[in-house]
Amino acid sequence: MALTISYTFKGVNKSIGYANDKFHDAFEAVAAAEGIDTSDYLNMEQAVKMSTRDKKTVRNFRDTYIRQKGFTDIKVVRD
Repeated sequence: MALTISYTFKGVNKSIGYANDKFHDAFEAVAAAEGIDTSDYLNMEQAVKMSTRDKKTVRNFRDTYIRQKGFTDIKVVRD
């Protein structure tokens, strides 16, 4: 089954193909497509996961970071 990610980056709607074997999650895939380095995000996400067991805190960190980079409406679409 083919997967496509549709997203909005700085107000422009875009879509890309997606494979689970290349990226950890959809955000990493769209960041790579836009040429954004996510190494600082991955390190901070790991630190947040280690410092709390609250999944809501980790998700809040991720959502805030994604919005700061200019991404909105990231959705995985199954073809």
